[in-house]
Amino acid sequence: MGPKTTKVYDTLRDRLIAGEYRPGDKMPSERALVEELGIGRTALRQVLARLVTEGALEVRGRSSYRVPGKVTIQTPEGVKPWRIHGERDLYDNQWVKLQLWDVEPPGMEQFEHHVVKLQHVAVTAVLDGQDRVLMMWRYRFVPQQFGWELPGGIVDAGEDPADTALREVVEETGWRPKSLEHVVTYQPMVGMVDSPHEVFVGHGAEKVGAPSDLEEAAHIEWVPLADIPGLMARGELMGSGTLVALLHILATRAGRGATA
Repeated sequence: MGPKTTKVYDTLRDRLIAGEYRPGDKMPSERALVEELGIGRTALRQVLARLVTEGALEVRGRSSYRVPGKVTIQTPEGVKPWRIHGERDLYDNQWVKLQLWDVEPPGMEQFEHHVVKLQHVAVTAVLDGQDRVLMMWRYRFVPQQFGWELPGGIVDAGEDPADTALREVVEETGWRPKSLEHVVTYQPMVGMVDSPHEVFVGHGAEKVGAPSDLEEAAHIEWVPLADIPGLMARGELMGSGTLVALLHILATRAGRGATA
């Protein structure tokens, strides 16, 4: 895409990230966008096609575009939460806290349940214009295994997770994403472990230097999205954050030219 087309792409993507168009909303017509953004219809369709390929839009009808993600199922009513009567620490340091919670499920007797509190984490999948994702090949001593991971790290106290995501990508890879979009917050082991994971997707990146975190930077590579299912089958994708982010990308691109 040329500079003008790229500017229109950036404008529409920024609007989508900012929530100006909500899930399920119909996008303005091509005629309205052409007039508002000062772009030709052919160039606009190139921009919209790219947003569809990235999963940011979906096509409805011949030339109607909507924001995906509308939910139709209703939240169940009348289901009661567990009651928490108290908690006590068994072990605590800056990395991990082990506790016992006194809990009471609905209709059952109270009992003590172990709870592990870990750090708040941000993970980022950065995509380029060639259907590749920025990844690191590194060794994890706990499973004693090499594998591919996305950049990520701990959210400092008072820090915006988006700032963490950006900082960690730069420190661990030397690349700076041009944009970041929050995808989901999830808990990797929701039954016992409290460790919120924030997943971001970035689009485009510029090389700003060498990685400053040498522990993380064993090897850095732009990996084709077409390789992800095979790497998953070989067990070479490390960590739940990496899997959640990449599965999100593959799911939103299904049938939309996701492969390189």
